[in-house]
Amino acid sequence: MKYIGALCLFFIFGVAGAAAQVAGGALSAQPQIFEIPDHPQRAAQQTPAREESLLELSTITSAKGERPLWEAPQPVTYVMPLGDVARLFRKEHEAAKKAVLTKEN
Repeated sequence: MKYIGALCLFFIFGVAGAAAQVAGGALSAQPQIFEIPDHPQRAAQQTPAREESLLELSTITSAKGERPLWEAPQPVTYVMPLGDVARLFRKEHEAAKKAVLTKEN
């Protein structure tokens, strides 16, 4: 019974491999020559374009006396140094209840 399952799997993979070879043969064997596009026009000096405002369609508004966000005070958060964390864990480990070793014969 297990040989039939193996035979079915072999058959399925064989059919898939044969189909892949047939589909791969549909491509042309002729080399494809890649041509880099040519840009004959070079940079030239010209008059500058008219000035445009970047804020024309923007919804950004500002008022007199408004401070930029980078000047706003940031909330102070305390982060415990890694060495203090290691010392705390070491103290907890030393104070933890240890297993009592008893040996019975």
